[in-house]
Amino acid sequence: MKFNTKTIHAGVQPDPSTGAIMTPIFQTSTYVQEEPGVHKGYEYARTQNPTRTVLESNLTALEGGVNAICFSSGLAALDAVLKTLSPGDEVISTNDLYGGSYRLMTKLYAQYGIKFLFIDMHDEKELVNALNDKTKLVWIETPTNPMLNIIDIQKMCQVAKSKNVKVCVDNTFATPYLQRPLELGADMVLHSATKYLGGHSDVVHGAIICKSETDAEKLRFIQNAAGAVPGPQDCFLILRGIKTLHVRVQRACENAEKIADFLSHHPRVSKVYFPGLATHPNHEVAKKQMKHFGAMISFDLVENTESAARKILSNTHYFSLAESLGGVESLIGHPASMTHASIPKEERLKVGLTDSLIRLSVGIEDVDDLIEDLSKALNKI
Repeated sequence: MKFNTKTIHAGVQPDPSTGAIMTPIFQTSTYVQEEPGVHKGYEYARTQNPTRTVLESNLTALEGGVNAICFSSGLAALDAVLKTLSPGDEVISTNDLYGGSYRLMTKLYAQYGIKFLFIDMHDEKELVNALNDKTKLVWIETPTNPMLNIIDIQKMCQVAKSKNVKVCVDNTFATPYLQRPLELGADMVLHSATKYLGGHSDVVHGAIICKSETDAEKLRFIQNAAGAVPGPQDCFLILRGIKTLHVRVQRACENAEKIADFLSHHPRVSKVYFPGLATHPNHEVAKKQMKHFGAMISFDLVENTESAARKILSNTHYFSLAESLGGVESLIGHPASMTHASIPKEERLKVGLTDSLIRLSVGIEDVDDLIEDLSKALNKI
């Protein structure tokens, strides 16, 4: 089955009781049993729900794993991964990552005796030097948020595997349509399904897809024990969104390439961060491991001030000022004060995240309207 067909059919069957082509929303908290322990595979909705089961089967097929586990948010999924660790364990992560992930690691799990090291993963030698006997997990985010750095997943996995260290890749920006980390050596893939998988800015959701049943069983236990599960309507909405994933992401990628080219030639823009540009330091790696270059763009201004950025942020029409990303509509954001405000300024500046950096989530509108919108806003500086 080809990928575009999997988005619609993998793990999905017409409802056997009615023939409904869309997976029903099983809005129930419990299930009747014939006698204790004798049931139809479902006992309590925190543990199992038929709508969730179908979604997990679909996600497993899209990423090429053995099992998927769904959660109430992307951060709940990361929380479950971190719960597999013990005091004294160490995690090596990218030094440019989503602010919520950084906050969860440094503000919550660090106080439980887990150490986090944030490194530049452009060169696998950095990872070689950072690994030690206490390292239990390598956390990769690529493309990174918000600097759109590209990390060579295959190389990093080879290094980690040489030390028997697990690798989890946050694949939120790329989606399985563009990039499949399990095929490149990763053990687990995480999604904030709130973003591209849902695709319509109407649901909060998270998922982890595993390569091994052992990892899946651990996370399934945590899912049930901790209880951060999505509701059936949330799962239905993600299933609905996935059916058009390939169409939406393809169109958004095409729009992003044209917008990145426009911004790279604009006199008020000092730098554009987009892996599709030949000037991107890891453009060739992106070409190797991604189908297209994604629909996220960050750019900095010649007038390197927050006030200049705010003029643009408050003067767009089709680019709505909002957090999140990956919906059909285009969004514009200010990472320093929004998505990455929890990261100390000195840490942000180390990776180039300035107060004037602007992040775009390019949607599927007509690209000419989007370019005109940005042009008018840039002229307000």
